[in-house]
Amino acid sequence: MMVRQECLSRILKMAFLASGLALALAGGSALAEDLSAKQILEGLKVSKTRNLSAPDRPAMTPDDLAFVKRVRGQTRSLSLADRDQIAAIATKRPKVDLDINFGYNSAALTPKAEPQLNSLGEALTSGELTGSVFLLGGHTDAKGSDDYNQRLSERRAETVKRFLIANYHIPAANFISAGYGKKGLKNANDPLAAENRRVEIVNMAEREEASK
Repeated sequence: MMVRQECLSRILKMAFLASGLALALAGGSALAEDLSAKQILEGLKVSKTRNLSAPDRPAMTPDDLAFVKRVRGQTRSLSLADRDQIAAIATKRPKVDLDINFGYNSAALTPKAEPQLNSLGEALTSGELTGSVFLLGGHTDAKGSDDYNQRLSERRAETVKRFLIANYHIPAANFISAGYGKKGLKNANDPLAAENRRVEIVNMAEREEASK
């Protein structure tokens, strides 16, 4: 009788551990899922109300806005000074932790990336975001030279821009595309990780600001 109870106890413990592992794996998968159009929209909206526990970001200065309007829709690559300035302004603006992953050494979109890009297109063409100016910031992993990665990251940002223009008819003037090479790794502990090969999205100026 005692042996049978001990065996039953072991079985229950193993079942409990197995269920816990399954839940952990399920949670990990959920965290890795693409964001929905609604989640992207909420992340990119500029707050209209002040919250004492979470103060709004600093407002854009007239100089910041003038700079954004100067580089929006630009077809040539941004200079190093322009890239640094747009990155500094981006820290004040709403963004989503949205990554468009690319294959190693590639600027081509994979079928895996398209559902996330379609969610992005739906969000950017919503009534609340239409007409805003968005930064598409391309990034690479750490393998390769600085110059090569800089060019690759620029091509990745341009690839996403072309997808959104072609499929969602967003004007080119509503985008700023910039490459940051292997600077700003998302996973610094694993410089070659796939999540470092990405394009990030930042709402640089709302429709009302951009039209001034």
